[in-house]
Amino acid sequence: MGVRRRAARAQRMTALDPAVRAALARDLLDALAAYCPGSRTRLRGSLASGTADAYSDIDLEWTVPGDRFAHCVDTAAVALGRVRPLASLRVDPESAAAMGERLLFAAFRGLPLFWRLDLSVRAEPAGSATVPAAPATAWSPAASALANAVATVKMLRRGRPDAARGLLTRGLARVGAPDHLTDGALADVLRLTAAAVAYDPSQADLAAAVSALAEERLRP
Repeated sequence: MGVRRRAARAQRMTALDPAVRAALARDLLDALAAYCPGSRTRLRGSLASGTADAYSDIDLEWTVPGDRFAHCVDTAAVALGRVRPLASLRVDPESAAAMGERLLFAAFRGLPLFWRLDLSVRAEPAGSATVPAAPATAWSPAASALANAVATVKMLRRGRPDAARGLLTRGLARVGAPDHLTDGALADVLRLTAAAVAYDPSQADLAAAVSALAEERLRP
């Protein structure tokens, strides 16, 4: 079975059940708090406000003692992996300059791509924060572009075509592809996934999963 067929099968087998996502969020909150004594966790975003739909991702905040900040950021994969195997974990480069703050993006194996974890790790007090190591894996513009592709599908399913077009345009620009769009959303998303692989072949598996998602959710 080819990569795309496996990815498509995985997407079909994974239902967008909010109860599954809610249980995952609770387990993550508990696991993070237990991993670092003296830390605390809370929901953020639409799950916290009660406005989430089936496509909403998971936003959490993890506040840790300043002298444990570097350890928590550097070993977050260990804490998260105790709940469910990770497919990927990335550090937002825009948060790297902030004292005592990092934003992590995590995806879990076997779960919908829509349900990315956005984890804000904060030191308290910020001024006492130890300094995390540089990420072992460099930030990938292609992976970021593929995240835009997933968000595009989400916006289209929510009936927000203007937001989807903006996400597509920015995603294509990240991988140096022409940012002109057609009238076919599915074709444009597939063009973005292909451009991401051309830019960074190491993202081929993720691109195949995103393409399968788009085929399933956008094809008439």
